[in-house]
Amino acid sequence: MPSSSSLFQTIQPLQAAITINSASSCKTYPWNVRLRELADGGFHRQALALFHLMLVPPNPRPDAFSLPSPLRSAAALSLPFTVYNLHSFALKSGHLPGDAFVISSLLSAYARLSLLPLSHALLHEISAPDSPTPIPTLVVCFNSIISGHAFPSSEPLSFFNRMRHSDLPFNSITLLALIPVSPPASISSLHALTVFAGFNFDSAVTNCIITAYAKTGDIDVARQVFDEMPKPRELISWNALISGCSQNGLGYRVLDLFDEMERSGEAEPDPVTIVGVLSSCANLGAHAFGLKVERYIEKIPSFSSNTFLKNALINMHARCGDLARASKIFDGMPDKSLVSWTAIISGFGIHGHGEAALNLFDIMLSEGLRPDGVLMVSVLSACSHSGLTKAGIQYFLNMQSAYGVQPRPEHYACMVDLLGRSGLLKKAVELISSMPMEPDGAVWGSLLSSCKIHKNTEFGEMAFQHVVELEPDNVGYYVLMSNIYLDSGRLDGVARIRAMMKTRGLRKDPGCSYMEHMGKVHLFLADDHSHLQAKSIYDMLARLENLVMEENCGVVKANLDNKFVGKGRNMRKSKIFGTHSEKLAIAFGMLNTEPGREIVVIKNLRVCEDCHLFIKLVSKIANRRFVVRDATRYHHFEGGYCSCKDYW
Repeated sequence: MPSSSSLFQTIQPLQAAITINSASSCKTYPWNVRLRELADGGFHRQALALFHLMLVPPNPRPDAFSLPSPLRSAAALSLPFTVYNLHSFALKSGHLPGDAFVISSLLSAYARLSLLPLSHALLHEISAPDSPTPIPTLVVCFNSIISGHAFPSSEPLSFFNRMRHSDLPFNSITLLALIPVSPPASISSLHALTVFAGFNFDSAVTNCIITAYAKTGDIDVARQVFDEMPKPRELISWNALISGCSQNGLGYRVLDLFDEMERSGEAEPDPVTIVGVLSSCANLGAHAFGLKVERYIEKIPSFSSNTFLKNALINMHARCGDLARASKIFDGMPDKSLVSWTAIISGFGIHGHGEAALNLFDIMLSEGLRPDGVLMVSVLSACSHSGLTKAGIQYFLNMQSAYGVQPRPEHYACMVDLLGRSGLLKKAVELISSMPMEPDGAVWGSLLSSCKIHKNTEFGEMAFQHVVELEPDNVGYYVLMSNIYLDSGRLDGVARIRAMMKTRGLRKDPGCSYMEHMGKVHLFLADDHSHLQAKSIYDMLARLENLVMEENCGVVKANLDNKFVGKGRNMRKSKIFGTHSEKLAIAFGMLNTEPGREIVVIKNLRVCEDCHLFIKLVSKIANRRFVVRDATRYHHFEGGYCSCKDYW
């Protein structure tokens, strides 16, 4: 790599063989147009070949407008020496250091190739005090080098400060390049600067600010910026806020924003909007709202034939418990992409229909499609959820040889889960030891979850030691280890985990459950009395508990063994029936729906054994079908049985 101190001298000899034909009478315009078309279309090798052809007389000699396209193509193809040669040609042709287009294209190419030292050296030479480079050209150059940074760091901000110290003006292009790659702590200062400089009236800059706040989790500030924008606001502004809420797990706000956008009449949703809304419906289990969005899609021909929207609908219906509707949409698709197959296979997997998921996978293979790493995660997960241990092992062993998919940590996490759930904890540990890469938190977390299922303290302690080193702030792992100690009667272990959590300032995530009714999503927390129907809900729950105790006394008593609550010396055996959020949601559903109607509940955490038993027994007594989606999978309760066969 050329040194920064002699950049120009090093690059110049690389293109010594180029002969410049300054007498060419042919015009370059149509050639330049074609170069740009090829580069824009991704035909980068053809663009470079065409540029090379221009060097052969009597074809027109490339001019300054010819260079940006081959520079972009060389960077896209990761050809650094081609960029050096083009740099040399620009020097010999006299296009440097005066032409802004050539300089900015060079800076962008070096940045894209991660050759930032060369970008810095070039910028240093053209921005020296004795350099004749015009101010507008320098602004373009600084903008290019700032935009060449792909990840947030202090470096692009330092270039911006250098611009200001050099009395160079900045523009909206500067801010659009700078804001996404600046450290989170600097976003508020940059926001203030945009207002001071009058760029808050530039919708593109404001949208960038909204997105930046959303990435830092400051959704309330992002909403305030959105509200202060002049009306009517563009669709891209609505999408920026909707995407921000979706990325932060604020599904409720996404649905409210969609309704607000429709009422305002400021913009019509596009596929980007719809995908974000359907994703939130899937996360919340807001099926009625998702059906409303589906009806909106069906009214617009370009939407109803959009494969991306079809895939989002499949995912939404499957994750809202309507696997039949998801299958119908999938079956009706004339062109199924790999994402389509992934959505439907994943849907069958999380509902516990592992064999059906594998049949679909075989059909996909017979149609000539080959899986990627994401789809193989869905296949292995389907095996894990359904106890198809032998099939899962075979798919994993054949993954690379048969499908060309290199196993990654997420695949090993699935296999550890598969082996662990089936009780093969020792084999799971051996698999982790054989990994060609370092196990991540998900791998050790899968082992820890399996140790909870099988009440294995020895392997649980080993998994916990590794996982808290990798993810020390993930409170779920502390809760899992505490529960393993609790099930084993190791009260000293429970106390130690609680002390660790207290020292590290960690608190257990509150369990919450959602149920959709009459177009509204109702939220319930454990021991929650805030709902308007709280008294009736608790009365219904008490009646159900009494009925279950009377009808299934033996089953309930057997489940009371080794259940402890309290702290320290006050720890004691618990009742099976606490007021966990899913039971409150089910009681609410039974109060507000007609007899015999299916009740769907979404829970943010894994359903506990006590609640799982309670719902099974209530499904038999009340002759009701309950569908509960927890953090792991779907449970279909009917007639005293669960579709998971107590394997979750």
